[in-house]
This record gives sequence, C-alpha cells and structure tokens, in this order.
Amino acid sequence: MRSFDFSPLYRSTIGFDPFFDLFDRIFSNETNQSGYPPFNIEKIGDDHYRISIAAAGFTEDDLNIEVRDHELIVSGRKERDDENRVFLHRGIAERAFEKRFQLADYVKVVDATLENGMLHIDLVREVPEALRPRRIEIRTPGGKTIEGKAVEAGKAEAKKLEKAEQ
Repeated sequence: MRSFDFSPLYRSTIGFDPFFDLFDRIFSNETNQSGYPPFNIEKIGDDHYRISIAAAGFTEDDLNIEVRDHELIVSGRKERDDENRVFLHRGIAERAFEKRFQLADYVKVVDATLENGMLHIDLVREVPEALRPRRIEIRTPGGKTIEGKAVEAGKAEAKKLEKAEQ
C-alpha cells in the first residue's frame, strides 16, 4: 500500500479542515484497521461528502452507525446461520467489522442508505455563519469607497459622489 505524506500541505495552511487528518490516517501504513470491508470517500459537493462501504450480505439490522465525539463508527455483525449448511468453498466474507472515521468540525451525518449491498453514509459540513470567512474591504487613505472599489476624487467629484450616496 502506498503512503502519501500530506504534511507539506499542513505547513502552508492555518486552521485548515481536518479532513486531511482523515486522509492521512487512511493512506498511512500505521492504521490498525483492516481493509475489510472496502470503502470509498467521495466529495459530492462543496460541503457534501459520502462514505460508501461494501456491505454485501448485511441487512439493516446487521449494521450499526453511531457518532461519538467527532467520530463516525460503522459496525456490522451478521448472525451465523450456517450450522445446517455445508460449504464446499466459502469465499464471501461475512465477518464482523468496525470502521472508524474522524469527522471534521461542523460535519454531520445526514443520511444513511443500504442499496445493492452498498452502505452509503451522507455527510454535510455546516459552518455557522459567524465562523464563515468574510471578505474584508481594502480602502486607500483619502479616497472614497464605492461598492468595494477605492476612487480618487477631486473636490467637485467628491461632492457629486456624496450627493449620489444620499
């Protein structure tokens, strides 16, 4: 498995989204999680994400999704019903699993669906308005500001601008 080092990106950002931590843990060789079951993480919009987990053979009752302390925990445990069956070959993995995903601040789980053996977990990042980035207007000394643009105005033009603003 390849290991990707995202640390140079950390150095050039201040307070950046902790999703890099998530990707760093996924791609590092130091993770304690197995590759079972396989999963995808998709960005499906500016603030919308989807985790898709291959959960073939599991039903809704076999799966559990829980959010605790900014951590999404997905687990599956299938009831064993093979006492009366004799397998000549058993290649379909139906073993219990637990996957943990660290959630960034303001990321919420909004939906989960099980369709065609795939468990889809939809996430949305909702940053409060007070914490969202805002544009700061740059002004020049002595100039008037109209709609975010500085205007150098003579006395006659300044009077016209003041009347127009009123």
